[in-house]
Formats: sequence, structure tokens, C-alpha cells
Amino acid sequence: MKAVLLPGEREVRVVEREVPRPGPGEVLVRTRASAICRSDMSLYTGNPIVGGASAGRGLVVPGHEPAGDVVEIGPGATGLAPGDRVTAYLAIGCMRCEYCRGGKLMLCPQWKCLGFDVDGGDAEYFVVPAVNCLPLPDELSYSAGALLTDMVGTQYATQKSIDVSGATTLAVFGMGPMGGAAVLVGKALGATVLAVDLLDERLALARELGADAVVNSGSDDAAARLRELTCGQGPDAVVECSGAPPAQNSALDCVRKLGSVAFVGESRETTINPSDQLIRKLLRVTGGWYFPIGLFADLSRFAVRHELPIERLVSHRYRLDDAAEAFRAFDRRLTDKAVFTWD
Repeated sequence: MKAVLLPGEREVRVVEREVPRPGPGEVLVRTRASAICRSDMSLYTGNPIVGGASAGRGLVVPGHEPAGDVVEIGPGATGLAPGDRVTAYLAIGCMRCEYCRGGKLMLCPQWKCLGFDVDGGDAEYFVVPAVNCLPLPDELSYSAGALLTDMVGTQYATQKSIDVSGATTLAVFGMGPMGGAAVLVGKALGATVLAVDLLDERLALARELGADAVVNSGSDDAAARLRELTCGQGPDAVVECSGAPPAQNSALDCVRKLGSVAFVGESRETTINPSDQLIRKLLRVTGGWYFPIGLFADLSRFAVRHELPIERLVSHRYRLDDAAEAFRAFDRRLTDKAVFTWD
């Protein structure tokens, strides 16, 4: 089979490998869609943000957002049959610790990440534990299923955690793919959504996805403009998706007293003013990282019921043979959300 390897230093190899065989408790999946994520760029450059010694050295097939069809069942694997349409949960846990038993496998002290620690979906086939296979409704495409397990799932869990509803005015900072997913989810939950970004073309897409108003933070004071749009109060909730320190501070500055802020964009360091930005506003601040595995059934029903146009978040599609171009373009931000497809 064909598979992608990322040895680091922005090198991409498409190689021939044996089709893997599922071990005990595992299944073999024929890949039908596999999305490129911004975190994959850490493998592309050779500085993986997660993973063990093998990550970022061209030893592991990337791709932590895949979807496809089950083709073979390993010994002891139950609940699945060949032909089942599935998407894969990226966190592989011990299934014994308190975090795994609570459904948050990504918090397991022994967790392994699909596409970083073990071979992922940027190949014609991949193997995954049966427990990590999530049933993909017929109403959702494979590409939509791939995105559902990362961006859309992260936003659904995060926004539910801060009680986004029809009574909420929600500001979203950063209109990349994650921010686009935030707009889709926020609107489906009934919120009034205000989108913030530096780029007019991304703000135009936010409008298409349903944003009620947009703010260009390059030409406007974002926090001031958001307060203006909310009768001087500030939004009830903010989801920060860019990871940029100025946006993170604007998120804290603009939200109303007793409001909520969720940080989703990855960031190593930011300087804030806890007294004025958090304590004296009595804010609720949380991190948004992936979703509990048990939430997927509700998530997929939500996507189907609201007919979320998830594929609208896909900007480019590639064949696996074109992986070098796909990663090069993504690295240079010439694409927003790119997906390998086999259709």
C-alpha cells in the first residue's frame, strides 16, 4: 500500500508498505479521507508537539483525522463488521485509568496519539483499536467524518462546557479551520456569533458559515468593537482559536463580567493581567482540547440534525501521491483545511 512518511526538515516521502494486519482488539480500516491538521506541521518540520521517540523521524505514518471502511477484524475485537463506515478517535489509552474510564483518553498518562506514536491515516489502510472506531452516519461523508473527530468535536465539547446556547453572544477569535468550526457549532447551538480575524477573506468565509457580524482585528480594536456590538457589555462567551498572544488578551479584555473564555489555539507563552482580566471580572476560563469519546454519538446526531455543512471547511483535496505538494501548500498557508481523499 502507499503511505506518507515525514522524516522532518519539510521532507515528504510516499512509500510502499505492507498492508498492516490487525492484532488483538484491533481492526483494519481502508482509508477514504484523512485530513491535514496544523499540528501535523510539527511532524513536517521534525519538532512534534506530541508523541514519543518515533514521532517526527519518518518512522510513523501521520494522519490523526482519518475515516474509512472496516475491512478486517482482529482477534477479540467486537462490535464491528467489515463494511462498517467509521472514523477514528485519535487518543489511544490504557482503558484502565480514571481518565480513560471517564472517556477522556487524551488525558491518560500512557496515551498514544494516532499519527504521532502509531501509524495514522495518511495511507491506504490503517489499524486502530476497535474501541477507537466511531460509527459514521450514512448522512455524513468521509471527509466530514474526518473533520468531525477533531475540529468539530473539539468545538462541540468546548462550547457545551461553557454553556453556549440561544441566549449566548459568542465571539470567535481566529477564522482558520478551527474557528470556522466554532462558527458552525455556535450557530447550530443558537448563539449570535461574532467572528474576529486579521484577514478579510477569512472573515468573508465566516459570514458564509453564518457569523452574524465580523471584526477585522488588523484595522479595528477588536475588544472595543466587540463591546460596541454588544451594547457596551462585551460578548457572553469567547472561544480563542488563533493561539496568538494579542488575540488571547483581546479575548480576556472583551468578554463581559461573569463571562466565559475558552482557549483552543495552541500557545507556549502569553502574558496576561489576572487581576483586571480574570479576578475582578469573575471570569470562567477553560482549555478546549479534543472531546470525550462517549460524546461522539451525541456529536454525530447533532451534525446530522442541524445539517452542518462541514465540508465547507475543506479548502483543498489531494491524492496521496501529491502529499509533498499538500504539505508544502499547507505549511505556506496557501490552503486552510486540506484532505487526502480516495473517491
